[in-house]
Amino acid sequence: MATKKTTSTRKPAAAKTTSTKGATKGRTAKATKTTPPASEPKPDPKPAKAEEPKRMSAINAAAKVLAESKEPLNAKQMVEAMAAKGYWSSPGGKTPHATLYSAILREINTKGQGARFKKTERGKFAANG
Repeated sequence: MATKKTTSTRKPAAAKTTSTKGATKGRTAKATKTTPPASEPKPDPKPAKAEEPKRMSAINAAAKVLAESKEPLNAKQMVEAMAAKGYWSSPGGKTPHATLYSAILREINTKGQGARFKKTERGKFAANG
């Protein structure tokens, strides 16, 4: 019995060759950007508004309150003191004290001895330093 040799109908992929001759052949030229004449200044997209002092964050306000305080405070007392002194007030959240407590613990855990806060007893914090 004779074996029949089968041939593939696919053409082999052409090998890519790189040459320096005609490197731009078949490619389109890049468009160059033109700049407008310098005689007309561009209009300012945003109108200049009065410089407002940046609002203090809750954790920065808590650090300031604890630095001014003589005794350790819990998160609710810090939120009340921050609002009374005008440093920070809750923008409408239901549990700003829980958020502040969590942020303080996060700072203590990440920065260790370099944190601005230290935990004195359960739920109470004092300024570190």
